[in-house]
Amino acid sequence: MMTIIFLITVASPCKYIHDKNMTEENKAYLMDTASQNILVYCHMNHTGLGACGGGGWTLVMKIDGTQGNFHYGSNLWNNKDTFNPAGGKTGFDTQETKLPTYWNTPFSKICLGMRIGQQINFVTVEETASSLYSLISDGQYRGTSLGRNTWKGLIGSQASLQTNCNKEGFNAACGGIKVRMGIISNNEEDCVSCDSRIGFGTDDSNTCGNKACCGADNGNINIKAMGYILVQ
Repeated sequence: MMTIIFLITVASPCKYIHDKNMTEENKAYLMDTASQNILVYCHMNHTGLGACGGGGWTLVMKIDGTQGNFHYGSNLWNNKDTFNPAGGKTGFDTQETKLPTYWNTPFSKICLGMRIGQQINFVTVEETASSLYSLISDGQYRGTSLGRNTWKGLIGSQASLQTNCNKEGFNAACGGIKVRMGIISNNEEDCVSCDSRIGFGTDDSNTCGNKACCGADNGNINIKAMGYILVQ
């Protein structure tokens, strides 16, 4: 049997393969990232991504909420260094990774997933950018408009947030809480002293998941999730 190896040199690699009907196999494909050739996982078929749907998604990061590698203050958010590229060859497992696709892949959609136990929930963020790095690395807040219920969908029925503030997007901050991507909420009618959030890359020991207290709508919780970030 002949094995076909693609060396993809276009800007949006997995989407290119998908749109050209080359293959719909979910696996790592060899990509030219300017500085090096590297294997990057592509989710090609139309199943397994829930709300994201479609195919041709390029993996960017995987974050383990129980680990501190992707803490809000980590340099991994503002540099162009890879982290455990071997973990970028596989799909929705527990291997953390950061790939060159973080800084060199343009997109019009982001697929965010959180795994709790054996359940993975996904949401789509409609956002056009030259890279995820361009949205996050400078630390500037950039808002989104998914709404609190969509963000809670990443966690499922256990999700808990306070009622007010609901500041969402990239580099969101309220009081002592910060997230690189996510939503922050407050029980008071302002964005001064928030105590709940759902997100990726937070500023405490739960670096990916849902943490809430102080009047949150589903009680006090601290759920650490395995997070997946893909772009298209």
